[in-house]
Amino acid sequence: MPRLFRGIAAAGAAVTVVMTMAACGASSGGSTPPSAGKLSMPSSPVTLNLVDVAGDTQVAQPMINAYIHAHPQYLSKVNFETGDATQIVSKLKAQQAAGVSQIDIVLTGNDALGLGVDQDVYQKLFPAYKKQLGSSVANYQPGAMKLFQMTQGYATVNDFGDYGPLLEYLPGSVSSPPATPAQLLDWARQHPGQFMYADPANSGPGRAFVQGLPYILGDSNPRDPINGWSKTWAYLQQLGKYIAYYPSGTTDTMTELANGSRKLIASTTGWDINARAIGTVPQGAKVSAFGGTSWIMDSSYIAVPKGISADHLAVVLNLIKWMLSPQQQAKAYDTGYMYPGPAVKGVTLSMAPKADQQVIQKFGRPEYQSLLAKYPAVPPLSNQALAQMFDKWARVIGGKKLKS
Repeated sequence: MPRLFRGIAAAGAAVTVVMTMAACGASSGGSTPPSAGKLSMPSSPVTLNLVDVAGDTQVAQPMINAYIHAHPQYLSKVNFETGDATQIVSKLKAQQAAGVSQIDIVLTGNDALGLGVDQDVYQKLFPAYKKQLGSSVANYQPGAMKLFQMTQGYATVNDFGDYGPLLEYLPGSVSSPPATPAQLLDWARQHPGQFMYADPANSGPGRAFVQGLPYILGDSNPRDPINGWSKTWAYLQQLGKYIAYYPSGTTDTMTELANGSRKLIASTTGWDINARAIGTVPQGAKVSAFGGTSWIMDSSYIAVPKGISADHLAVVLNLIKWMLSPQQQAKAYDTGYMYPGPAVKGVTLSMAPKADQQVIQKFGRPEYQSLLAKYPAVPPLSNQALAQMFDKWARVIGGKKLKS
């Protein structure tokens, strides 16, 4: 299935942590974890419990299954469960308060990661476990390294990419796609109700579209949606006059593009490839980028809750190291889910499973390599800034026109 953005939704406005300030915001609590030097692999295999609030199981599970096959003496089974990014932190906090930590791994985006750091529910992995993981994270691609550094050591980046903003359309419906935000506004005025993007709090393409505008429009501070986005908020208000409604998730926009209800939607490289690969959108759909854009990077993280046993922690760290090896990272190409996918250097498509190679070769776009190299890539907003953006967008732009 296509990736759903792990949004904070209604809880977003309550998040007050910036991941780049995590080291100052988190306090020590709970039981003291074992030091790196005192950790050793268990004498008998363990079972781990994983909760995915990022929609990343389809990328991570093949890597984990391969570890179980290669190291049955350490790991016998992983129980996979999906969860809600708005609820996972309170669940972890309740378990830890009761002294019963039942979750060993959380697959998350920067929303539940940032809130969890603020609430002190995640184990800080760096520099505490640099001995186990340092050589792996040292091999991150430059962009993935930036996103890793934003976590201040509380998580690792598992897969990376999914660049946007892009516009997606069917060639029979749009002959010449808008090349600038001004042209998009003119197009929307001439075709009322035919452009759509989803609620940024629950949509990667929606979030990339909104976050990309301040760079293109020349706002005073693209990293500050409250004090630095005067041009962007004015633009979104004007554009909103010609948008029928804002769906709660990206899948609805893709479906409406496919059935002809909308002619132009916000997209990203990952959504473009994956949605065509699984048949949600016709194979012949096209994409275009605004001139002078900045690519908004995205990623999925692995976080480790506090309070897990030393045996479990030793296996989790060894598993993360395994997942960051080039051989396993090649599986991150997947079906274009987080295009390009691999977070570490030196991973080529030829290393990916044959089925994934075929998907990328068939549904990937030859122009992506040059297009992604043409414009700068920037990290997403900090978690606090995202929460502020979600809140203001709901109040000023889309709250009255949301449709679930």
